[in-house]
Amino acid sequence: MISEELQEIIDEAELHMDEATRYFKKELSHVRAGKANPALLEGIKVEYYGSQTPLQQLANVSAPEARLLVVQPYDRSGMEEIEKAIMSAGLGLNPNNDGERILIPLPVLTEERRKELVKHSKDIAEKAKISIRNTRRDANDSIKKTVEKESLSEDSKYEAEEDIQQLTDKYTEKVDELLTKKEEEIMTV
Repeated sequence: MISEELQEIIDEAELHMDEATRYFKKELSHVRAGKANPALLEGIKVEYYGSQTPLQQLANVSAPEARLLVVQPYDRSGMEEIEKAIMSAGLGLNPNNDGERILIPLPVLTEERRKELVKHSKDIAEKAKISIRNTRRDANDSIKKTVEKESLSEDSKYEAEEDIQQLTDKYTEKVDELLTKKEEEIMTV
């Protein structure tokens, strides 16, 4: 039976590992795969009446076709700023303004670009795994300190460390699964 103090450390570690995995999933959604996905434009901020405003607050973004994103501004006076923000976002997109909405055709990804995107996805995955391993290290340090401070048994220390290792394996596996899915998505022509 694990003491309450050690269980708190384990629960907090799981929370941090889950957070790292969710953040990784969100970051992956910004990596462009073959199909149009409105999430691709999620991080874009638009200079609107003197302040940086998220694109989602200024327009509706949809993907009516596999290779087309449509941005429908709520206020047409902001179209030019929205267009500029999309072009300067570093996504390699060229928006076209038809007066009422912004059409963004997605070019077919070259083999070289696909490999770059896979490499970028792997870098994001590695950062998530590092975050998970750092959480494991911090949790194990806390466990050691708590065992010494509370004069708990060595068995409870090993049991808690084993639980932390199982959580680490579980969340590292989740990151690997998400990465594998994303790689398949990117490499599918």
